[in-house]
Amino acid sequence: MSTSHIPERELAERPGGYAGPNLSPAGLRLVPHTFADGVHALMATVPPKDNNGLVVGRDAALVVDAGITPDVSTMIQELVAGLTDRPLRFLVNTTYHGDHTFGNMAFPKETVIVSSRLNKENMTDLAYEKQVRSGNMYGDEALFDEVTTWRAPDVVFDTFAEIDLGGRVVQLWRFGPGNGPGDTVVHVPDAGVAWVGNLLCHAGIAPMLLQGGPEPYLGTLRRMKQALSGPLTIVPGHGPSGDGHAAIDDLIAYLERLHDEVLAAVRAGRTVEETMGACTDPWAEGLDPTLTAALARYQVPQDMARRGMLDLCRNLHRLNVLSTYRLYTRP
Repeated sequence: MSTSHIPERELAERPGGYAGPNLSPAGLRLVPHTFADGVHALMATVPPKDNNGLVVGRDAALVVDAGITPDVSTMIQELVAGLTDRPLRFLVNTTYHGDHTFGNMAFPKETVIVSSRLNKENMTDLAYEKQVRSGNMYGDEALFDEVTTWRAPDVVFDTFAEIDLGGRVVQLWRFGPGNGPGDTVVHVPDAGVAWVGNLLCHAGIAPMLLQGGPEPYLGTLRRMKQALSGPLTIVPGHGPSGDGHAAIDDLIAYLERLHDEVLAAVRAGRTVEETMGACTDPWAEGLDPTLTAALARYQVPQDMARRGMLDLCRNLHRLNVLSTYRLYTRP
């Protein structure tokens, strides 16, 4: 039994009655939040739709993630033009998932797209990626008709790279597998801010294990904690920003328990349904108050935000149990 295998493709199976995150761009609005001069989160007002980012130096600007459709990419570029007059030289993809990369095709050819080598290697089957992401479109799947090309990164790195924007250096890290094999962290050291894509969420929000298991993920988080040891605010791909170290510690605790409980169930010969019933649901009693306060920054009714996020976390937890069970029972 292997507990550290990384599948070649994202798990397509979902638990019965599963309802995943609604990533349709319908109703999406991005609102800038400034952390420091030239360092802006572009936050989706309806979680868990995708967040983006903008980092500006003396000579150039860099955008984090491209949006789920070309129209969203256009929205991002219009926001950027209103925030800076520096040329948009770089676009970084934090993951290969279509909601972060389908908008690549709408960026100018002069904009250099950068990501990890493993992200690029996973960007080969557009039809399959559309099929997998369609489950998050909630009736708006036809919007994917606009995505005619899956533009891949122009420049790749393996574990670490730096981009000098002129007086501001942006660090790119791949600490290891997490949500996917190539998760890329975009760190701005002088501002203490990092865009973390799907690797990490605000403390109290469930992760999503799609292409790997708890053990490799734990190693990744520990390497991240050691490398980014100073003050750290994270901007996740989805949901509110928050304290990066609290988020890492919270996720480590969750993954350790998930690993122990699923492995014990597998060794006891339990079925996947029995395993789901036996594993602790951290969201059974509701959301952590710290997370509820973070959600208050969104411009949506708070009862809706709390209820929607709680339902989502409980669904993602069931998916994580299923994903880990399938990994730990593979031949």
